[in-house]
Amino acid sequence: MEPTAEPGPDTTGGPPKDRRTPRWLRSLLALLITAGVVLPLSAAARPRIPAPPPAGLPAVTATTLEAAYAANRANAARAARMAEAHGDRHRAAADRALAAPAGQLLAFDGRGTGLATEVFGDLAHADRVAVLVPGSDTTLDTYGRFRATATALHRQLSRRAPESTRVAVVAWLGYDTPGTVSTAVLTTGRADEAAPRLGEFLRLLRGLTGRDTPVSLLCHSYGSVVCARSAAQGPPVADIALLGSPGTGADSAAALRTSARIWAARGGTDWVAQVPHVEADLFGTTVGFGTDPVSPAFGARVFAAGDGGHSDYFSPGSICLANLARIVLGETSEVTRA
Repeated sequence: MEPTAEPGPDTTGGPPKDRRTPRWLRSLLALLITAGVVLPLSAAARPRIPAPPPAGLPAVTATTLEAAYAANRANAARAARMAEAHGDRHRAAADRALAAPAGQLLAFDGRGTGLATEVFGDLAHADRVAVLVPGSDTTLDTYGRFRATATALHRQLSRRAPESTRVAVVAWLGYDTPGTVSTAVLTTGRADEAAPRLGEFLRLLRGLTGRDTPVSLLCHSYGSVVCARSAAQGPPVADIALLGSPGTGADSAAALRTSARIWAARGGTDWVAQVPHVEADLFGTTVGFGTDPVSPAFGARVFAAGDGGHSDYFSPGSICLANLARIVLGETSEVTRA
């Protein structure tokens, strides 16, 4: 979710006049080769953490929501004990945090890098719902950072919402996120796998909250690629906000084929601004995500995100967090434009 390695400089001018490979493409190839060799070896060196399979639950409804929370908390507690016995104290602590008695864990799978869906607020009675979709390197081991963004947004919404408006935030770690430095983070492959899962979750959400409850997707970094791939597949949402996006794989907001309002923002010191906004065919695989979502050519509603970096979009007190709350609450005329 919060990459730290910066890609090479953006040298995406017009087509080269000679037969030499452009510098950005050479850098990209070097990165692909390095990631393809080093990362599989390092992953293989780390023993897999044992965990139980997900809790077997019937279809979740508004009336069975609390039972689902309890079952998933119990599963997370069991995963924590297994991780502790395995000697992985870091994963055990992450699992225990999700198993806390007050937690509202809608889904949990402690196997591998892990999956979790956590709710903040009264989901069954919410008038407005925000779903956060994370980017690369978001796993159960790094889940605390993701939870912090959801908590910050829920607090901001609770402060700003009219007294009669109930709000809920869902932290959706429902897919296997790519590593920041990996071949997967440069293509739409993981997003293509994740998009149907996000669509399925949004359909579940409609059943829990009601067809007319506005839902906003707030999509960070590689998560914006997931949201873009899901836009035309899942049920309609009110808004899709692309935060620190490397691109979506689409040429324009219109190409997403959704009735949702499309928003985009980038912090003033976000390294993703240096990512080349191109698509290239390498060995039969499309690498890169095309048009910059904050460019006029893309056609999104670009809003102010302040001077923050790639991990600062949900920082308490920031202009970006304030704007995100306005988007979720439907106060679109109050959003500060960039």
